Amino acid sequence: MKVPTARLDRFAREPDPGIRVVLVYGPDAGLVRERSNSLVRAVAGSLDDPFRVGEIAGADLPKDPGRLADEMGALALTGGRRAVRVRDAGDAASMAVKAVLDGPETDSLAVLEAGDLGPRSSLRKLCETAANAAALPCYVADLETTARLVRQMAGEAGLGLDPDAEALLAERLVGDRQLARREMDKLIAYAGEGGRIDVAAVEACVGDSAEQSLEDLVFAVGDGDRAATDRVLEKALAEGNSPVAILRAAQRHFLRLHLAASRLAAGDSPEQAMAALRPPVFFKVQPRFRLQMQRWGTGRLAEALNRLMEAEADCKRTGLPAETLCARVLLQLAVMGRSRT
Repeated sequence: MKVPTARLDRFAREPDPGIRVVLVYGPDAGLVRERSNSLVRAVAGSLDDPFRVGEIAGADLPKDPGRLADEMGALALTGGRRAVRVRDAGDAASMAVKAVLDGPETDSLAVLEAGDLGPRSSLRKLCETAANAAALPCYVADLETTARLVRQMAGEAGLGLDPDAEALLAERLVGDRQLARREMDKLIAYAGEGGRIDVAAVEACVGDSAEQSLEDLVFAVGDGDRAATDRVLEKALAEGNSPVAILRAAQRHFLRLHLAASRLAAGDSPEQAMAALRPPVFFKVQPRFRLQMQRWGTGRLAEALNRLMEAEADCKRTGLPAETLCARVLLQLAVMGRSRT
């Protein structure tokens, strides 16, 4: 079955008892791991109990299709339910999964972790349509969702949170739930009991996160530096950033440039245009941001945003390699950025 969006987190904590297989998939690898961990804990009580938690590499299932059924049928020596975790599952695992779904009753739960599976994926279709299976999509969080997580974690820790700091954190941490939690844990420890999170604290703690690579990348594109774009894009992908997360970071940057350029066209000074943005432009990159909003202009910035949104849609619907689509549009925009309006 398809689990409704509003039930995804609750289902991960409390899976329906009649479900034998849960597929957790999507471009947000951190969220895939987080929800998979919740499912395993809900069934086995921990992540590392050797008697109640089994693990299989997805690449092993095509060679030994019966292994999943064997693991599912094994009894926990200490009693209780078993969870069988399948890492890096893909369509090649469909036959083994179907055998489990069609086989004898079992009290175990198989948790399949996968990347971004398209609508035509045989594994995704199987888990979405079978009555005793479920599919949990893990799409890249938007700014609002990330800001909500930031507020929740700060509130649970009893910390104050400045609005500008919240906006800056959402921008820097959007795209990877696990990264967001890790960086927030670090920031909470930095703020201390009863403390307050402001922009200075964010810059002190989160400035060296993986988001820094994305900021370097989008500024290279805006500068029109094709060589730097190519180099930093390769680094961002190697660090685990998904093409969709990269494209959304570029969309946010060009949207901020468009907003500032619109105010500039309406008569504001560059300083006034930048000061109106939330979160504010970090002082170290203000000179580059100013040059970019003046060089691009509102018309070309609107065209850049359209290209980036089309590239994201193509990543989800065409079946073409997402990394190639992402690289192509960013390099095209870098070429656009070389010339003045």
